[in-house]
Amino acid sequence: MSAFMVAARCCGGEECRVGYDEGLAERIRGILADRHDVSEKKMFGGIAFMIRGHMSVGIVKDDLMVRVGPESYEDLLRQRHARPMDFTGRPMKGFVYVASPGLETDVELERWVGHGLKYAASLPSKSGSVKRMPPNKALRPSARHPSQPRARR
Repeated sequence: MSAFMVAARCCGGEECRVGYDEGLAERIRGILADRHDVSEKKMFGGIAFMIRGHMSVGIVKDDLMVRVGPESYEDLLRQRHARPMDFTGRPMKGFVYVASPGLETDVELERWVGHGLKYAASLPSKSGSVKRMPPNKALRPSARHPSQPRARR
């Protein structure tokens, strides 16, 4: 079983699975922690990080999904470890996947997240969308697993 599939042991001892690399998600949360316009949304069987309502980067399995826009697409596609995002079987223009070997250092990850941020920030804000989405998990004091009971106050 791949390491990204096991997130935790739930109550009762069974394995709880997620469809993305939670360690990579935490690294991205760290990069985005100072931003107040970030939210997370489950998307494409993984997780997406939204900037003012627009997807900037996300994780599907252990690949980083980056929304780079049509202008940068061809250039960034030629970068090492990048390939077309072909989630549906057809490439989605303006989106690339970056394989995990291309994300090993913080500098590499920050560079790719920066491309996603740059494009998402260039788009007009979706009115009201940030209010309806959950806040960035990095801003929460602690995240509990959905199977864990809420703490009583």
